[in-house]
Amino acid sequence: MKKLRLELKHTMDMYNNACKEALSAKQKAMELQRWKVEEQKRLFEAQMAEEAAVALVENERAKRRAAMDAAHAENRIAELESQKRVDAEMKAIKDAHENSKTLDPLPRADVRYRKYTIEDIEIATDYFAEHRKIGEGGYGPVYKCHLDHTAVAVKVLRPDAAQGRSQFQQEVEVLSCIRHPNMVLLLGACPEYGCLVYEYMANGSLEDRLFRRGNTPAIPWQHRFRIACEIATGLLFLHRMKPEPLVHRDLKPGNILLDRNYVSKIGDVGLARLVPPSTGMLGVKSDIYSLGVLLLQIITAKPPMGLTHLVSRAIEQGTFAEVLDPAEPNWPVEAALRLAEKALKCIELRRKDRPDLEKVVLPELQRLSALAEDSMANGTLRCSSHSSPINSQASLQVSL
Repeated sequence: MKKLRLELKHTMDMYNNACKEALSAKQKAMELQRWKVEEQKRLFEAQMAEEAAVALVENERAKRRAAMDAAHAENRIAELESQKRVDAEMKAIKDAHENSKTLDPLPRADVRYRKYTIEDIEIATDYFAEHRKIGEGGYGPVYKCHLDHTAVAVKVLRPDAAQGRSQFQQEVEVLSCIRHPNMVLLLGACPEYGCLVYEYMANGSLEDRLFRRGNTPAIPWQHRFRIACEIATGLLFLHRMKPEPLVHRDLKPGNILLDRNYVSKIGDVGLARLVPPSTGMLGVKSDIYSLGVLLLQIITAKPPMGLTHLVSRAIEQGTFAEVLDPAEPNWPVEAALRLAEKALKCIELRRKDRPDLEKVVLPELQRLSALAEDSMANGTLRCSSHSSPINSQASLQVSL
């Protein structure tokens, strides 16, 4: 009995210890749960504070940008007003001088482009209002407006642009001579104030449409093949200019504009003509290189950095279909592969290894364009070429 009592006492002690440990563990679990709840609460409060701070910073940035835009607009108006006064004074001096002379019996011939007054452009753009602005190019802002009851894009050269008055006049003269269905059309100019008036391209730049900015629909492969052929055709037109070829030197999707029917036109041409010829590193072959990169972007909708290596490796590994733009599900892979292979030939490092545009590149692009036309004739185009134009201001005319 004594032995049994000792065993019972030992068992009770063990049971009591087990109860204490269970109670202690339960208390610790409750404390840990409370700590987790408090930690989640602190984390949530920190996240809310961070988001509020970010929102505050973005709001301040937006206010600063708006203030800067307003200041730029006011400065531009002030500069125009100052220039008006100078021109008025010069005109008065010129008139006074010419009144003392016999009128010239042989007046100069009319210019080959429509001349607009600064008043015409100011009224059309609501005095360069911010809501009219649709882009910012390398040489100044671009505004959408109506002149002569026609939608136009007006590019205003900044006073600090690299080209002076004489270069601006030369650009106007060059652009006024260019007439091609795949070249952006210069409608007129106000040379006294550095304003160029272009046709308005309703679907913006090829770059914006390839990257679907503004959540726009993907370009069908048929349109892409046709656009590639149109770009090459326009480029060949530049290279055939007389007395010497006109080298674009900045061929990229951002400088290819699309009208409401997705017809492509090369923009930003006149400024390239003004670049002095270098020691031979630039030339028509440099445009061929740029065309090759552009063709790869048309079928992949990817940035140019590293694109050549990506496509070349995919072709070697037999995974070419995976690099095609997935937003277009109906690619004719074999035809796209032919285009990619021709594009890679254009990107050869040595200029002499790049193919001839007229004899080699363009015929292949014409065959692919004909394939696209046959496909559209058979009713396999996913979306109509007469789709409504893009309305996003941020995507329009930036490259002009």
